[in-house]
Amino acid sequence: MTFDEAVKAERISPQDALVLFDSLPTVDLAFMRGTWKGSELRTGHALDGVLGATGWYGKQFLDEERVHPLLFFTVDRSAVFPVDPKKWPSPSRQGAVGQYRADVETDTYKARLRLTEFRGKVSATMVYDDRPILDVFRKVDDNTVLGAMDARGMPQPYFFVLRRDPDAVKLFPAR
Repeated sequence: MTFDEAVKAERISPQDALVLFDSLPTVDLAFMRGTWKGSELRTGHALDGVLGATGWYGKQFLDEERVHPLLFFTVDRSAVFPVDPKKWPSPSRQGAVGQYRADVETDTYKARLRLTEFRGKVSATMVYDDRPILDVFRKVDDNTVLGAMDARGMPQPYFFVLRRDPDAVKLFPAR
């Protein structure tokens, strides 16, 4: 199954997702710079639907040391803000993350970019500061990557798509 077929079908088996991921070229660290809008690639994973239901926007990579791993929409979806992964998700909080903005927002970068080997290839990887999670990226085209979240204790990766968003600057309120 090609990437376009998988996205159009809105569902792919975990095995086919791994085959697709393995078929894609790696990316270097500089390629990941920018703000990216995310979407899920549903594989039947336990996390399927969670990010979409909570107002997830995507990720931001300013350079190798300054990464916002989780960006969420405000309640009215007029802006986005970075979230501290240690403060979300929380079982006591349901629905859109934007309603909890005061409790979860951060100005501190909570991840870094490194080159790591995953499934036999070295590619750009987002390393969370406070969680045993790696997001490994493979290139679909010049503005799209397929991500595989690899976390301790998770039997299969969670797959997601990031698309470069050149208009994202409009979503960040002036500080």
